[in-house]
This record gives sequence, C-alpha cells and structure tokens, in this order.
Amino acid sequence: MSKYELLWQYIEKTGKDGFKLSFEEIKNVLGFDMDHSFLNCKKELSEYGYEVSKISIKEKYVLINKKK
Repeated sequence: MSKYELLWQYIEKTGKDGFKLSFEEIKNVLGFDMDHSFLNCKKELSEYGYEVSKISIKEKYVLINKKK
C-alpha cells in the first residue's frame, strides 16, 4: 500500500471533475506533510481515474483533474 493511499481514496470519493488541494488540506487527509516522494507516487492516482495536473510549490497547492 502506498503512503498516499488515503489521499487517493479521498480524491476518488469527491467525484469532482477537477479541484485544488492545498498542502495543508493534504496534510489533514494524510496525517503528515507531503514530501518529495509525492512526485514519484502521483502516477498511482491514475488507478483512481484522476491525475495531478499541476503542483505549485510557491503557492502550496496541487491541481487534480479527472482523467478523460
């Protein structure tokens, strides 16, 4: 199981086409801060029908979109 599994499940349950999650919101879901491993693990999200379209380190958010 991926350390980001709870986040992927949370995203899948939203059912939204696209949305923005702040780093703080992600921390609240996971119980820990997102780290550099997120860059390697983000591809796992495709198994849930979503993809990471943008990560803003400066503004501290991640854009998520439903795969087409």
